[in-house]
Amino acid sequence: MTDLHAVMARKGGIARTAVLRSEGIGRHAIDRALATAALVRVKKGWVAVPDADGELRAAARAGVVLTCVTQARRLGLWVLAADRPHVAAHPHSGRAPTRTAVVHWAAPAVPRHPDVLVDGIENVLVTVASCQPYEAALAIWESALRRGEVQREALARLALPPAARRLLDDAGVYSDSGLETLVVPRLRWLGLPMRRQIWIAGHRVDLLIGDRLVLQIDGGHHVGAQRDADIAHDAALMLLGYHVIRVSYVQVIERWSDVQEVIMRAVAQGLHARERDGRR
Repeated sequence: MTDLHAVMARKGGIARTAVLRSEGIGRHAIDRALATAALVRVKKGWVAVPDADGELRAAARAGVVLTCVTQARRLGLWVLAADRPHVAAHPHSGRAPTRTAVVHWAAPAVPRHPDVLVDGIENVLVTVASCQPYEAALAIWESALRRGEVQREALARLALPPAARRLLDDAGVYSDSGLETLVVPRLRWLGLPMRRQIWIAGHRVDLLIGDRLVLQIDGGHHVGAQRDADIAHDAALMLLGYHVIRVSYVQVIERWSDVQEVIMRAVAQGLHARERDGRR
């Protein structure tokens, strides 16, 4: 006899009753589970375990699929902001399935099975490309490539719209976080070489601008022992002739003009250039 609980676990705690029956769960077993509160009815044709994911339950009730920044966040990708749920609806469904979410109507890059409640990574990235500002979208794309959620070669074989194709061309895997992804495009106008995540003095640096200017970007984990290690590494870099600018998440996200001003002044002073015979 097929184990209802095992099937529900494989389905993420929520499923169509038709799918359960196809897995060998009889109608009487489903009715009994509903009567004993082992299952709850989400809507006609859908059931869930009592502690099922709330976002999945909401998607099933609305007849949509979680996508874009919402599914990117659920996958653990680096998302700058996601104030409202983002969902995908069938382009010919004819009416908005929800008033509280951002609804994406475009046809998916990869076909969606009618039983799924979350989009595949390819559809997530293509939707992000059309929905989010360039920098925020690039951070998500680089995060996906860095984590191995998708391969660049597989994406390249899809019929990508122009915005997604541009992101594919620009995205790399060398940023350690979304903050680093945001910084590099903002500094390209300087026309200087920029190398990410390279080893100097026994540790990686976030960004080397030119030959000697190091930009270190601190996330929320740069506290305690990590902070002590950062300070020691900064000292080692300075003894080797590097100049270190260390900035925080808030500075990058909310006060970028101040950060850029400091970097511009450092470049103007030649702090990015290699020293020769005691002179730059």
